Amino acid sequence: MGILNLTPDSFYDGAQLGVMSASHFVPDPNKVLRRAEAMLAEGARILDIGGESTRPGAEAVSSQQELDRVMPIVELLRARFDVCLSVDTSSPEVMTAAIDLGVHLINDIRCFSRNGALSAVTDTKAGLCLMHMQGQPLTMQQKVHYEDVVAEVADFLQARVISCIAAGIDKDRLVIDPGFGFGKSTVHNYRLLRHLDRLMSIGVPVLAGLSRKSMLGAVTGRAVEGRLAASVAAASLALEWGAKIIRAHDVAATMDAIRVHCACYNS
Repeated sequence: MGILNLTPDSFYDGAQLGVMSASHFVPDPNKVLRRAEAMLAEGARILDIGGESTRPGAEAVSSQQELDRVMPIVELLRARFDVCLSVDTSSPEVMTAAIDLGVHLINDIRCFSRNGALSAVTDTKAGLCLMHMQGQPLTMQQKVHYEDVVAEVADFLQARVISCIAAGIDKDRLVIDPGFGFGKSTVHNYRLLRHLDRLMSIGVPVLAGLSRKSMLGAVTGRAVEGRLAASVAAASLALEWGAKIIRAHDVAATMDAIRVHCACYNS
């Protein structure tokens, strides 16, 4: 899963795909197309498009801002490429608009907890990615606490899967994400990574998003621009412990890790 951030303030690639115009961020279609083409050529099978920065400390944006950033790009990519498109949003309005345009997956860091979110996706064919987050992006890294992070994340995701099924959503539409960096300390993140296989008992595919995150900088001492090797190492470990989807900024290097992993296990 290649990441396309249509935001001015994402922690790694903010503002790279657009420009500020009259205090509003406007995605540049040509830049987005070039990035998408490169990611697909490098091996991406899913493009994840987001119009809201969810880095620690990020301010929320309105649904209209998301719609203005994301929908023209979804239309552009749908017309140009035959690829699975994902939209990273917690807004029911954005979910509905995206699905109406043919988006295949809704990736919600708030696990479809906002009013109207679950009902917006229930009677559709879209896949749903359910992510764990303690708190909200603006404050989620403050006073982080778990008694047992692995058990608590697993229990939360299991409960959300059960809720989705009870709402009439087929289990085969669901993916889960432990939410690395979303309301977790460095220790919590690595404990989750080491025990990622515990989530497999929930019975749906696991997505791992570790690319260039602060948990990697915490152990390497490197700024975000220097975390490629650590990102690839983390992706390899996630694959080893059961992840089926790797969400990454650096598709070519991550695909090399995936190919080596598959060659080893298919030999």
